[in-house]
Amino acid sequence: MAEEPLNVDEVLDVVDENDQVVGQAPRGESYARRMRTRCSFVLVRDAEDRIFVHRRTPNKLVFPAHYDMFVGGVVGAGESYDRAALREAEEELGVRGLPQPEPLFKFLYETAEHTWWSAVYQVRCTLPVVPQEAEIDWYAFLTEEELIARLDEWPWTPDGMAAYRQLLARRERGEC
Repeated sequence: MAEEPLNVDEVLDVVDENDQVVGQAPRGESYARRMRTRCSFVLVRDAEDRIFVHRRTPNKLVFPAHYDMFVGGVVGAGESYDRAALREAEEELGVRGLPQPEPLFKFLYETAEHTWWSAVYQVRCTLPVVPQEAEIDWYAFLTEEELIARLDEWPWTPDGMAAYRQLLARRERGEC
């Protein structure tokens, strides 16, 4: 059964090029009018250091049915990046009691269609995951090598791919 896109009425902070709040708008309107909002990305590793990779459901408002190596999502109006990272990771993984994700860096994601400030985190999850069916329709924990081997094979979320490429570059420079 097809579902409607999720959370179009959720209110988000609209921010400027310096990540300062300049207003608020419902998610659907902010995407339709290309208003800059905020997003958290959390790279989740299990006890064996494998990365949680998933495919988004086809009813997602942005990048439906794409693969992603991050969990996360929009930062709600008045919410901090840190709070959103933990909330989104616990929701999408279907766990409670996850440690606070560690902040790594922020970057501005901008394309002709989308723009959001993005805070990238990492966390170790040793709890059994029960991913949120409304968000995720397939998942696995992959080694970094397995993930990299699929980068050119699977359709990835463009923002997640941008965050992952930045993470790899920062690691290479010794920044992460």
